[in-house]
Amino acid sequence: MAAAGGLRRGLLLAVPWRWRCSPRRGAAGCLPAGQVRAAFLRFFEERHGHRRLPSAPVRPRGDPRLLFVNAGMNQFKPIFLGTVHPRSELAQHRRVVNSQKCVRAGGKHNDLEDVGRDTYHHTFFEMLGNWSFGDYFKEEACSMAWELLTEVYEIPKDRLYVTYFAGDSSLGLSADEECRDVWLCLGVPASHVLPFPLKDNFWEMGDTGPCGPCTEIHYDHVGGGRNAAALVNQGSPDVVEIWNLVFMQYSREVEGNLLPLPQHHVDTGMGLERLVTVLQNKRSNYDTDLFTPILDAIHKGCGGPRYQGLVGDADVGRVNMAYRVVADHVRALCVCITDGIYPGFSGAELVLRRILRRAVRFCSEVLHAPPGLLASLVPTVVEVLGDAYPELTKNADQIMDVINENEAAFLSSLERGRRIIERTVQQMEPSTNFPAEVAWSLYGNLGFPLDLIDLMLEEKGISLDSAAFNELALEGAKRKAGGPQAGQLDDTNTHLDVHSLAQLQSNNVPATDDSPKYAYTVGQHGQYEFSPCQATVLMLYRDQSLQKEVGAGQRCGVILDRTNFYAEQGGQASDQGYMIHLGQQDILFPVESVRLCGGYVIHEVTAVETLHAGDQVQLFVDEAQRLACMTNHTATHLLNFALRHVLGDNTEQRGSHVTAERLRFDFDTKGPVTVEQLQQVEQVVQDVIKRNEVVHTAEVPLMLARRVQGLRAVDEGYPDPVRIVSLGVPVESVLTCDSEAAMQTSVELCCGTHLLQTGAMEDLAIISERQLVKGISRVIAVTGRQAKQAREAGQCLAMEVDSVSLRMKERSTSIPEMQNLSKEVGQLTKAEEKAQSVLAKHCNQPVIVDTVPADSLSILMKVVNQLCDKSPGTSVLLLSPQASGEVLCACQVSKNCLPVFSAADWAVAVCTQMEGKAGGSPVVAKGSGNAKGMQGALTAALEFAQSKLLK
Repeated sequence: MAAAGGLRRGLLLAVPWRWRCSPRRGAAGCLPAGQVRAAFLRFFEERHGHRRLPSAPVRPRGDPRLLFVNAGMNQFKPIFLGTVHPRSELAQHRRVVNSQKCVRAGGKHNDLEDVGRDTYHHTFFEMLGNWSFGDYFKEEACSMAWELLTEVYEIPKDRLYVTYFAGDSSLGLSADEECRDVWLCLGVPASHVLPFPLKDNFWEMGDTGPCGPCTEIHYDHVGGGRNAAALVNQGSPDVVEIWNLVFMQYSREVEGNLLPLPQHHVDTGMGLERLVTVLQNKRSNYDTDLFTPILDAIHKGCGGPRYQGLVGDADVGRVNMAYRVVADHVRALCVCITDGIYPGFSGAELVLRRILRRAVRFCSEVLHAPPGLLASLVPTVVEVLGDAYPELTKNADQIMDVINENEAAFLSSLERGRRIIERTVQQMEPSTNFPAEVAWSLYGNLGFPLDLIDLMLEEKGISLDSAAFNELALEGAKRKAGGPQAGQLDDTNTHLDVHSLAQLQSNNVPATDDSPKYAYTVGQHGQYEFSPCQATVLMLYRDQSLQKEVGAGQRCGVILDRTNFYAEQGGQASDQGYMIHLGQQDILFPVESVRLCGGYVIHEVTAVETLHAGDQVQLFVDEAQRLACMTNHTATHLLNFALRHVLGDNTEQRGSHVTAERLRFDFDTKGPVTVEQLQQVEQVVQDVIKRNEVVHTAEVPLMLARRVQGLRAVDEGYPDPVRIVSLGVPVESVLTCDSEAAMQTSVELCCGTHLLQTGAMEDLAIISERQLVKGISRVIAVTGRQAKQAREAGQCLAMEVDSVSLRMKERSTSIPEMQNLSKEVGQLTKAEEKAQSVLAKHCNQPVIVDTVPADSLSILMKVVNQLCDKSPGTSVLLLSPQASGEVLCACQVSKNCLPVFSAADWAVAVCTQMEGKAGGSPVVAKGSGNAKGMQGALTAALEFAQSKLLK
């Protein structure tokens, strides 16, 4: 014990606070929340050799299944799953500690509706955590936790109870006696060491994946020498869990069985709010200094009665609940907006919109506060949390702008909704239910809260037709389920599971050498040359298992010793192409997608004949697709630089995606981007293209790379060493001490493939710019020939709009005629946008057959006309499914194909497949049919065109 006391004194001297805080003392003598957080981090960093990491943003990275980061372990999932790249910084971690910003609202972990009703639920909270990745395990984890709580925080031992996993016979799991014995050896009385079943003490990441037993530490607020064991895990507010230590030692398979993990990990989580409540001798999180400054600011802003901490029936008028809702929600809004999540209409953005609107309602309806109260609380939140999360301080003005703008829009919608309800009620027959379709429209289109609709109807003695409303809600859910994510392909052949990764590593199967993806040159005539790559099949992967052989006709993942294929990462789409058995040129194995997993590059292939481990193969990338991706990726770097150059250094990248067809770039902006600014951005890019600057690349140590002034890097994990891409300036010059070269050009950390010189880009045209939400803009751009076509299309559109304008000026135009002209301009604009999108998708094709959304047959025909004007040698047929179940059809045949190929015959052949009718001339035709036959119609359209053009 003397040694332990010496260690404790050393720790107290090592951190800049003087305290001896006991939960039995008054608040004045207790530790402020900021110092509680600091003590936790320093304890593990300085005392136990953990690496301290900053909090990840609450917007999840690389995990589309999560709306928000909801636990400290989210950023470490690749380690637990075994998918982390062995050269990445993440893979080097063994012991880690941090305080993670978390949001639980929406999805599996949803505390939104509970917030305010009690004194401990929150949407945003901080998770203190320490992790071991294959380093220490149960004994050390429990010992550290006990030492921190009882010796540093001085929590009385008799108030603490620990639980452990009692086992589960159905899974063949025995009780975690190892954990129990650790606690007993640490001196915890047997009466305070309690077994609990699977639901309480076995933690799982999801339906499948890493999992294991956990041990929880609970605190008895009452104390006084009593035995509170019977209250543990019983939902009592007197005995609460404060820390959970998870021991990841199994993996749950798809079939439900558990297999031991190749490496054991520790994942612990302790809510800062709950810990501070204990240390400050409070019974409510809202009574701690994490919330009291915000509650004081709310009182000052609304002028009503002070917060008293009342709940339930005692809280007359729900005033105290309103205080808690607003205090909690404004914290969540500040953190989310800072991390790039803005109130919107889907996913996390929709949840944040609900949080903001819930807070606004409580401000206006319960607290009777003037508009603007919510935003006025932001400086107080920054004062409370800014030291721990300095990004809040940096973005305070933007947070207030976003809150104020959304509050004004919602208050306007509320007023409009009230008028709609009043008018509908006046028109209703007596003793009838309020129409469900009106309620659904209020909810879906105006964002009118359902409980507010119910409340307003209840005041008028009217009921909502709940059955009809639920039916509309179900239909809406089904439509959403059919969205983009519902159609994502299964990736079971390219996503290695944790056991297969461990098996590869234990068998010493080397990670794939993918350096040949950078092996390309420019020939003497300026063409890019991509050499094939010879490789050996190391292993095959199918149905979540490693295999030595895969038969003909089966889809599988192919792991090679080396590859020249680019795996999707860093926002760039993966390569496509094919492989052949060495010496067998006539049998091609198409490579459909490529993925990187734990350092292994997996090529998704359909085996046209049997593949074996050990086979020698030769790889060929689709050169046109690769070159287009390279062009657009280099253009993305140039665009990033140009936007900063024109809009200012505060312009930060928020995301990007590069495909062969186009590039997308999201960025911060203080206000709307003007047409003139976009033209300046294009000009900056074109100047660099004309100079034909050399694109320099080099791999350098990550630490050295991060010292570069002006370096552009997005929030993601980078390997070490890392690749630097510099336009026009050699990497050695950029790395020179005090060099400002990177401030004058584009310098980024990037693993993507790029042009060797910028001149090959030829041109860049921005074809779309819009604000996703306030403060975030999205630009879509095309390069090369497509950029030139986009410019020509824009000029044609401008001429047509000028023509319409002239017609309006030349004669006295009636209101109906002006409405028709306005509609015509709108149709021209829509047609132009759709045509540009289709042309980007089917560049240089003699026949285009596709589906596009269109409001009418006339717009669809205009899209077809625009396509044929832009690509004179192309014949086009487009289908457009309508909500009614009808499918519209429009086509135009290139005059070069007449008289062999007739548009009228083409439309008839296609619409007949859909049990419909069509007609027209040899050049243009249109018709319609039934949606049930649309897939067959698309096939028929291509087959008909090919049969005519091959004659």
